[in-house]
Amino acid sequence: MLATKNEHKVIELNRILHDAGVAGQIVGLDEFPGAPDVAETGLTFADNALLKARAIAAYTGLPAVSDDSGLTVHALHGMPGILSARWAGRHGDDLANLELLLAQLADIDRRDAAFVCVAALVLPGGAGEWTATGVLPGRIVRAPRGGNGFGYDPIFVPDGMETTTAELSPAGKDAISHRGRAFRDIAELVAALPPA
Repeated sequence: MLATKNEHKVIELNRILHDAGVAGQIVGLDEFPGAPDVAETGLTFADNALLKARAIAAYTGLPAVSDDSGLTVHALHGMPGILSARWAGRHGDDLANLELLLAQLADIDRRDAAFVCVAALVLPGGAGEWTATGVLPGRIVRAPRGGNGFGYDPIFVPDGMETTTAELSPAGKDAISHRGRAFRDIAELVAALPPA
């Protein structure tokens, strides 16, 4: 089970796990009415991923996978970082977050950035927990391009490429993305779990 209500992440993780040869399907929190909405009160991506996975494993009695991810921008001293989803003040307002970030970088020439993801797997009853980190370095462009992806994808160009992550196909993005890298490592752990 995936400790998120973000349907984009559920779809993305299922694609990644399927491509990694993991049988079965990951379901999101919408499948568990009454599941706690875990506040991301940690100071790092790993803290937040583990907070969510621990709470959901305890609630469902099932292995839980969670992540915390975001964009780190060199010129902003690593921000928005763990605040990426609520950079403009309201959680999940992708357009406002993107517009605020572009405004903050308007007069900045050095636009180095990286997408970072820490994925966590937690087994119920304290039977084990693991984290995996994925990083995708790149840069921020001055105007959004592309209709795929979500969040900051339309303004992020990975190193060595000229297209934004929003201009990539879902499979192309999964192959290089921070989330793809972290979840492929977690997929190996999920595949090794005994059947439920």
